[in-house]
Amino acid sequence: MGDVVTYHLREAGRVPDVALVDGKTEREAVREEIATALAETTERRTTVENSAAALSAALLDALAAALAAADPVTIEVAGEEDLAALPAMLAAPLGSTVVYGQPGEGMVRVAVTPETRRRARELFEGLAGDAAAAYEILGVDPGAVDDGAGVADDGGPA
Repeated sequence: MGDVVTYHLREAGRVPDVALVDGKTEREAVREEIATALAETTERRTTVENSAAALSAALLDALAAALAAADPVTIEVAGEEDLAALPAMLAAPLGSTVVYGQPGEGMVRVAVTPETRRRARELFEGLAGDAAAAYEILGVDPGAVDDGAGVADDGGPA
């Protein structure tokens, strides 16, 4: 999740199965080197709009589709992608890894486990908005998150 994280993963030889980029880091434009490198990638791309401090239906839908895709997908976000790690932890298959940038700290790696899903659910449900509609878009059964399942279809890459 994020331009700088995606760039460094790619530089290390690991193309993320799902990447979310918005052209920014810490609300400032990313360095030209990063923007150019990410623009030159060849995986499938989709563009969505998402406001700051929000999770739009378009972003959630694109995330669910990308997680179900067989090949890597980059979601280009017009706006901000800062909260996308939470729904990614809820919708990615168990055993997946979500990596996101922590301002001033670096990269954070979260293994998707029943416990991390429970914590993500607590945080997710604390956000303003219609959590039930968001779960439906993601294809996540919120009741099953507590027992470690969560995703209607646990197949596919993350």
